[in-house]
Amino acid sequence: MTVFLGLGIAGIVLLALSLIFDGILEGLFGGVLDGLFDGLLSLPVIAGFISMFGFGGAIMLGTTGLGAGAATGVGVAAGVAAGWLAWKFSRALMRDQTDATPRGADLVGTAGSVVTAIPADGYGEVLLRLGGQPVKLAAKSAVPVARGAEIWVEASLSSTSVTVRPVER
Repeated sequence: MTVFLGLGIAGIVLLALSLIFDGILEGLFGGVLDGLFDGLLSLPVIAGFISMFGFGGAIMLGTTGLGAGAATGVGVAAGVAAGWLAWKFSRALMRDQTDATPRGADLVGTAGSVVTAIPADGYGEVLLRLGGQPVKLAAKSAVPVARGAEIWVEASLSSTSVTVRPVER
């Protein structure tokens, strides 16, 4: 049972190390195996196999009197299942896509309000929402706009400034 428990603990330690060193086994062979195993030689998969092989064998050996052969068989089955799950979960996480990063051009057509009054052909400040987050930017307008007025973004001048016009109702 000591061997099985040792393997289980070694697998957990390897899994913790895989957070730092993942990808090393796939890169050891200089790209020769690139795509051949498609992540099956990754540290999380190997660590999942080793830990479940050890703990599954220890549980089987400790709860039944069937011996080391049966414990090894159960450990291998549990290890293969854990390795397969680690492989599937890691592939699902690698395919996870995020939304596009908001850009300044996304502000065109956005409504907002004036924080600091905007003089004619001068700069003030406006509060807008970009990606659901409030953003305070420098703003320029052809006409003076008072503090608190509602504005409409006409153009993005830079990453920190926009051209606006007041909303007339």
